[in-house]
Amino acid sequence: MRNKISSIHSTAVPLDKEHIDTDQIIPARFLKATSREGFGENLFRDWRYTHDDEARPKVDFILNQPAFGGKILVAGKNFGCGSSREHAAWALKDYGFDAVVSSFFADIFKNNALNNFLLPVQISDDFLRSLLDTVLLHPDTEISIDLENQQISNTLTGASESFVIDAYKKTCLLNGYDDIDYLLSIRDDIERFEKR
Repeated sequence: MRNKISSIHSTAVPLDKEHIDTDQIIPARFLKATSREGFGENLFRDWRYTHDDEARPKVDFILNQPAFGGKILVAGKNFGCGSSREHAAWALKDYGFDAVVSSFFADIFKNNALNNFLLPVQISDDFLRSLLDTVLLHPDTEISIDLENQQISNTLTGASESFVIDAYKKTCLLNGYDDIDYLLSIRDDIERFEKR
């Protein structure tokens, strides 16, 4: 079983860009591996590093700024659009993110994230703008995500908002289940049904 997710309480990385597609999250040239490990080092590769032979970190990119860090990525609207590559979720998870917060997710990215125990938290445009502004001004701001009660809170301002998640996926995340684990967890119910 994977790690369970019930709540996430962490500082955040504010990536104030809209329409971030999966090729920007993990460029196609890094998709050769078949295991989930190692993709984090190339997360947002073309934004994080120069394109010369030395591939130096770009100091103005948010992931290269030491003031910002944590297990939560707060990103602009329409996150994960583009191709259906599951590697985008792998890269975010491998880098160390447990949740991505946005006001809209591409459906395929959202499903890939949930299948890889990366929690996509969809909030209103206004609440997203408030979170981005707060974290950009106060990098030590902590965000609290309560999966059980489906609430996200800005601990600096006290503002909070509810979010929606598929009930089945919520059960899987809370219990650390993938699809097979879930079926095994209800094996007795299945056997009783078959006997009837």
